[in-house]
Amino acid sequence: MSRIFMFDAYGTLFDVHSAVLRAGASLGPKALELSALWRQKQLEYSWTLTAMGRGGTVDFWTLTERALDFSLARFGVDDPALRDNLLKAYRVLDAFPDVPKVLGRLKSARHRTVVFTNGTHAMVKDAIAASRIGGYVDQVISVEETGHFKPAMAVYGVAARLAMADRPSDITFVSSNRWDVAGAFAAGFAPIWVNRTNLPDEYPDLPPMQVVNDLRGIE
Repeated sequence: MSRIFMFDAYGTLFDVHSAVLRAGASLGPKALELSALWRQKQLEYSWTLTAMGRGGTVDFWTLTERALDFSLARFGVDDPALRDNLLKAYRVLDAFPDVPKVLGRLKSARHRTVVFTNGTHAMVKDAIAASRIGGYVDQVISVEETGHFKPAMAVYGVAARLAMADRPSDITFVSSNRWDVAGAFAAGFAPIWVNRTNLPDEYPDLPPMQVVNDLRGIE
C-alpha cells in the first residue's frame, strides 16, 4: 500500500556538519565544536522566535547566518572570507550516504516522498541539486509560508494539507531531530526517529513508532 514518506531535511537527509568539514580547515581543533554551536544557535533562534510569535519576521537562512556570526565571535574568529566560504558550503551540504538508495527504494515501491523543512525553498533546492537526489523527491514543503518554525503544531497541519494526506496518520514522518519527531507525533503523524548518534530519548510521552540508526532501517 502506497504511503507518504515525509523527511526532515537538515540533520536527516543532509549532514549539517559537512559545511565545516569542507570549508573550515583553518579552524583547526575548534572546527567541530564551532559547528555544533552553529547548529545549536540556528535551532535556538527558530524556537525563540516561534515562541514569541515572530517566526514569520525572518527566514531560516537569515537565522543560519546569524548563528554562524555568533559562533565565530564566540570562538574569537574574525575572518570574512572563512565566513563566506562556510555559508557557501552550507548551501550545498552533503547528503548522508544512505539517502539516495533509500529514497530510490521508496520511489520504486511507489510511495510518495516529501521533504518538509524549516529551511527556505531556495536552501533546500540548492542542497537537493548538489546531492543529486532531485529525482527521488516528489515534493518540497517549507515552513516559510506559515510564519512559524517546527515544532509549532500549525506547521505540521499545513504540511499534511499540502502533501494531500487524507489523515495525518497516513504520513510516515522521518527525522533525526527528536524534538521534530515529538512534534510530528503530537500532530498525529506516524514518526520514525533516525537516531544516528545513539542519543537518549528526551520525550518519552511523545514516542516514535520506530527508532533506526540510519535511513536503511525504515520499514
